[in-house]
Amino acid sequence: MRHVASGAKFSGIYRAGQDVDPGAMAELSEVLADSRTGAVRPFDAEAIDILWELGQQQKFGEFSILSGYRTPSTNRAVHGAGDSQHLRAAALDVEMPAAKFDTFGEAALRLARGGVGLYPQHGFIHVDSGPVRQWGGGSARSGAAHARKLSPAEERMNRMAEAWATMRR
Repeated sequence: MRHVASGAKFSGIYRAGQDVDPGAMAELSEVLADSRTGAVRPFDAEAIDILWELGQQQKFGEFSILSGYRTPSTNRAVHGAGDSQHLRAAALDVEMPAAKFDTFGEAALRLARGGVGLYPQHGFIHVDSGPVRQWGGGSARSGAAHARKLSPAEERMNRMAEAWATMRR
């Protein structure tokens, strides 16, 4: 995995059976630090488990991470939800090539572990270890949002996605 903003990388084993390797998790937490401030918070191994499982199912190579942990100030700057899983270091925004977006997104939804946010128009998928839920939509091929009216939470997530896209440019 590589954090797009910092270029920091992690490639290795973070679990030995059921046990989490504290050293590897500390390294992962550094890689997934807040991209604006560099602040580090111990990352939730369950969120990493979700990404690892999806990578195994989809035979995915390196993951490009747009956002991991966020401080409250960074979360406000990107218009993140006040109760965002990013604030507790339990969410990952994963850059996804258009050719893999739909397949990966469908696999994340089928997994039914935590939250899944689909942002085809911005080229990323959000996964977290919080309660099972989903938002966003459309497909990478169409890039179109659903015709239905978006909920306030979905509108907030779209604003956040647009802010992240702007920061990446």
